[in-house]
Amino acid sequence: MKFENKTVIVTGGGTGIGKTTAKRFFEEGANVVINGRREDVLKQTALEIDPSGKRMLAVSGDISLPETSANLVKAAAENFGGIDVLVNNTGKFNPTPFLEHTPEDLQSYLDTIVKGTFYPSQAVVPELKKRGGGAIVNTGSMWAIQAVEATPSSAYSAAMAGRHALTRNLAIELAGDQIRVNAVAPAVVETPIYNTFMSEEEVAKVLPSFNAFHPLGRNGSPLDVAEAILFLASDSAAWITGVVMPLDGGVTARLR
Repeated sequence: MKFENKTVIVTGGGTGIGKTTAKRFFEEGANVVINGRREDVLKQTALEIDPSGKRMLAVSGDISLPETSANLVKAAAENFGGIDVLVNNTGKFNPTPFLEHTPEDLQSYLDTIVKGTFYPSQAVVPELKKRGGGAIVNTGSMWAIQAVEATPSSAYSAAMAGRHALTRNLAIELAGDQIRVNAVAPAVVETPIYNTFMSEEEVAKVLPSFNAFHPLGRNGSPLDVAEAILFLASDSAAWITGVVMPLDGGVTARLR
């Protein structure tokens, strides 16, 4: 039980990578607080993972607003006595040609990803300091490292590059407080996000076509990402900070 008596916050925790990550932290003994916009989805996820309701808490709200992060951190600290790990996992993805991005569209990526890293991290650091240290793990993206012609994603990539930059900057700034900050950068991971811009039939046809994109021969799963996040948050990674870990089945190794 690597996280027994620890408290973990997972933003974007209702579905996909966030849900699986929350579940794995719970299985390893942690108290887990999840955040997202959809209260009904969050509550269902919390009930599914922890039917007792004793070690899971759902706090809904728009993560681009500073008050959401303040409320999230307050709820975690008051219910579980402190905070040890923050996972910034919010995201949106919809391949869009550069000239088709609107100002509102660009802002939505910055709100969800950049503000969705900045504000929760600001809110949680004082609580991590009270514990004598802790870990922040950000879900970044391979698209912030390597452009992919088949999926034009300039706004998404720019926002995720901002998340990567925050990872490195905060790692240096917070190292003296024993707060480690790292990120994972996944390639294609089979999550419900693809259903936001494709039909079920399109998802079933398109996603398998990306298996060969990865040298290991398959797309990633939410569990692949969750296990890497848990490693970076754990004492096993006690001397690792400021890292953006490629989690892409070998894609970026091949393209270098």
